[in-house]
Amino acid sequence: MKVQLLLLANLNLICAFIPVHEMNPTFWRNQAQDTLKKALNLQKLNIGVAKNVILFLGDGMGIPTVTAARILKGQLENRNGEEGFLEMDKFPHVALSKTYNTNAQVPDSAGTATAYLCGVKANEGTVGVSAASVRKQCNTTFGNEVTSILKWAEDAGKSTGIVTTTRVQHATPSASYAHSVNRDWYSDYDMPYEALEQGCKDIAQQLIYNIPGIEVIMGGGRKYMFPRDTPDVEYPNEWKANGSRLDGKNLVEEWKHSKKDKKAHYIWNREQLKKLDLNEVDHLMGLFEHGDLQYELERNKTSDPSLEEMVTAAIRILSKNPKGFFLLVEGGRIDHGHHEGKAKMALFEAVEMDKAIGRAGTLTRDTDTLTVVTADHSHVFMFGGYTFRGNNIFGLAPYLSDVDNRPFTSILYGNGPGYALENGERANVSTSEINDNHYQAQSAVPLRHETHGGEDVAIFAKGPMAHLFHSVHEQNYIPHVMAYAACIGQNRDHCTNLNTLPCDNGAWAAQGTSAILLALLALLACV
Repeated sequence: MKVQLLLLANLNLICAFIPVHEMNPTFWRNQAQDTLKKALNLQKLNIGVAKNVILFLGDGMGIPTVTAARILKGQLENRNGEEGFLEMDKFPHVALSKTYNTNAQVPDSAGTATAYLCGVKANEGTVGVSAASVRKQCNTTFGNEVTSILKWAEDAGKSTGIVTTTRVQHATPSASYAHSVNRDWYSDYDMPYEALEQGCKDIAQQLIYNIPGIEVIMGGGRKYMFPRDTPDVEYPNEWKANGSRLDGKNLVEEWKHSKKDKKAHYIWNREQLKKLDLNEVDHLMGLFEHGDLQYELERNKTSDPSLEEMVTAAIRILSKNPKGFFLLVEGGRIDHGHHEGKAKMALFEAVEMDKAIGRAGTLTRDTDTLTVVTADHSHVFMFGGYTFRGNNIFGLAPYLSDVDNRPFTSILYGNGPGYALENGERANVSTSEINDNHYQAQSAVPLRHETHGGEDVAIFAKGPMAHLFHSVHEQNYIPHVMAYAACIGQNRDHCTNLNTLPCDNGAWAAQGTSAILLALLALLACV
């Protein structure tokens, strides 16, 4: 009864959040008709060649995170939030990706990265190797290496780049260039003696030598590039930021030496990035933190570039190649925010990645650039509680629990560090604490770190061949589509004598001996 009275008492409040025009049925009918017209235009498929391919990977960006980020974006713009659109929401083609690893129902970021970059499913904890490799067993590496779409693009003469808010040696970026049976082997300091004796290389070393032609590398991870106890350039008095390498190698200097006859630059802060004449840069390594980059909410706007700024610089450098480019962009700290139970951190990271997606759209053309946005996995993050329209996404539900008579937030986690009891009961929640950047949302099961979720994640796509993302797909399908669209890697027969000409609707139509095949494939994608 108390819940019912509370709901009735708030009816006037609910109505206050409903925009007047939404009370008119004509508004909704017109909106649906406009959407229908746009959908009908999608029948004119872009079946041309993708000169450029950009993959945006939101680490841990499950569908609930996408929805909550959409609401947050709108509320940051002083709107209710629910009615808005993220940049990825505007992409015309959407599918679902099955994220399980070969040995895990709920996956990790390494096995999933191998799937969406190398085109084969793999075991958890391993990068750039097939499921025949066993985690932490070095001798199962050799002969089981698999290459990534970044390598395929390099082999085709395209420029390539990696941009991440994590360490550049972290799971997602490392799967594009490394082959390691342990995602945690960042430097040789992190490796067992046996693995070094058997010939396995740490991930930082592989970044420099496996695919030396990578034009752009930006993110964190300085400590893995320098000899042990080398003071960090930004944090010279913090021992945890010191170099960690036991082999004495200075991998930054080795990278610079290998590029001595080229227009190559190593930078470590935002001011250096801003001062660069990108027209005079062919290779760029920017390592802006000793470990992962700072959360967007805590970023030093003077010394640390945003993801949007890094993506802008990367595209401007890579776009100089007439053969095009492949760019991997990771919003990696969405995942970290969720693991810590700090939804505010996670969602602001997602909004920042969406800004970068929008910026990339202004610097490229849908006619010749395939852009894909997806996630590696989800999290046990959710929001509910019958909140009213426009409710603060981080706010309280509009009524108390009918069991313990205490307030609760709309955002909750299935497990994680937010579990707390007071005198044997669920902890109380105050309005002041839930607005703190570091507030840990309550969870049902106590864990030091919240876990991944096992449900499917979304794939958003636009550009040439984007319609091939059309159903529920295995995650390893993703790079095969990107490679097919770009005429690189395994499937290139359809590219023989293929030219591209603009259509009336701005799409690109195939001309030549393969046009009929491409048209049939396009039609099959609509079935």
